[in-house]
Amino acid sequence: MNKNFLKALLLVVTTSVFSQEGTTEESKVKVDFSGYLETFYGYDFNKPTTPTRLDWIYNHSRHNEFNINIGMLRSTITYENIYANIAIQAGTYVDDNYSAESLKLFHEAFIGVYLDSDKKHVVEAGIMPSYIGFESASTFSNLTLTRSIMAESSPFYFTGVKYNYVPNDKWSLAFITTNGWQRIEKPNNKALPTFGSQVVYTPNDKMTLNWSTFIGDEPVAVDVLRTRYFNDLYIDYTWNDKWKTIAGFDMGYQRNLEGDDFQDWKTLTLITQYAVSNKWNLAARAEYFEDQENVIVGVGAPFEVFGASFNVDFIPNSKLKLRTEAKWFDSKEPIFNKETGTTTSNFFVATSLAFEF
Repeated sequence: MNKNFLKALLLVVTTSVFSQEGTTEESKVKVDFSGYLETFYGYDFNKPTTPTRLDWIYNHSRHNEFNINIGMLRSTITYENIYANIAIQAGTYVDDNYSAESLKLFHEAFIGVYLDSDKKHVVEAGIMPSYIGFESASTFSNLTLTRSIMAESSPFYFTGVKYNYVPNDKWSLAFITTNGWQRIEKPNNKALPTFGSQVVYTPNDKMTLNWSTFIGDEPVAVDVLRTRYFNDLYIDYTWNDKWKTIAGFDMGYQRNLEGDDFQDWKTLTLITQYAVSNKWNLAARAEYFEDQENVIVGVGAPFEVFGASFNVDFIPNSKLKLRTEAKWFDSKEPIFNKETGTTTSNFFVATSLAFEF
C-alpha cells in the first residue's frame, strides 16, 4: 500500500471522527462515513499470459488470481446548503482505468452547492462519477457482476463542473463541462473544455429514461485534436417485484485524422434480472459492440463483438453480496489473447464478495 493512499486514508478517517465528535446543533455540520470493498477471483479459459486479460476491460481484469477489484472509503460532509464528497480508492480497477492519471487515488473529490432553498438548483465541481451510462464502478448497484463493453468503453468519472436542475419529481436536467472524455487532468491544454448534458425522465416509480451527451476535442496523437460526439440512451424498467430490465444504446462519432470524414462506433446492451427470493437473484445480459476503425477500442483489427453472460447473486443481508458470472465473447477477428496466439472467442468466469457499508 503506497504512502499517498495511507495519507488519504488518514485524512478521511480523521475528518470523519473529528466531525462526528465535534458536531453540534450550533455548527450544523454533519459527516457521514461509508465504504465499499469488492474482492474477486476470475478464470479466463483462454489462459492469457498478459498481466491483464484484455486491454479494453478494466474490471475483474486478472486471470487465475485472487485480488481486489476496488476498495473505497468515502466521507460526506454537509453544512447548510453546501456538501462535499471525498472518496479514496485502490484495487485492480484503479490500476487499469486510472493508469494515465496522477491523481488516481481519488474516486471522488467534489463540492456541491444548493442555489435555492427547495434544492432544485445545484452546482457541483471537482472529480465526480460519470453522468454517462447505467453501470457504476461499484458492482453493488449493477444488475450483473461484470460490466458491459458499453460501460467499459465510456467514462466512469470526469473532472469539471455540473449544474443540475430538478423542476419536479419527474424531470432532472444537467449541463456539464469537463476536462475531457474520462479525464482528471487535461492531457492537452490546447483543447477547449468539453460539454455534455443529461436528461432524466422518471414518469413513475417503475421507469427511468436517460439521455446523456458529450461533445469536445479529444487528443488522438501528439498535438492532434479531433472532435468527438457521443450519445447515450437507456431505459430502466421494473416490471414487478420479480423482474427488472435495462436496455441501453450508445453511438459516437469522431472526426478522422485526415479530412472532414467521421469514424463511428455503436453498442447495444440488454440486461434482465429475476429475483428468485429476497436472497437470490438471477440475471442475463446480451450485448453487441462495433468499432470498425478502433476509435474507442484499439485492438489493431476491426472490433465487432457479441457478448452474453449469466449472473447469480446470493444476498445474505443488505450489506453483503456473493456474485458469480459466466461471460462469453465472440468476435469476427482473432482479437482475444490466449496461451498460444489469439482466437475469436473468450469465455470467462468470475466470483466476487462485496461489502458495502
